[in-house]
Amino acid sequence: MSEPHAPAVVSLPPILDLQAAEPLRAELMALRGRPLTLDASQVTRLGGLCLQVLMSARKIWAEDGHSLTVDQPSSGFSEQLAAFGEPDLQFGS
Repeated sequence: MSEPHAPAVVSLPPILDLQAAEPLRAELMALRGRPLTLDASQVTRLGGLCLQVLMSARKIWAEDGHSLTVDQPSSGFSEQLAAFGEPDLQFGS
């Protein structure tokens, strides 16, 4: 499927905890229907609820036929994915 729009870019906040989950979900859903790149370079803490939001978004974007990629994951982001048992979690088309 062709992607006529340039990817939207969302810079993830440093702390993705319980308080960040709903704002993150709302921001991502507002961009539904177009390719999306998540800049994870500033993430220092990734909580379980935000991980669920990201995994749900990954599934929705795939079902919609659009790419959702993570750009420049910080070491904190990568380490916490591994701690959740998802070290090879892939975001892509």
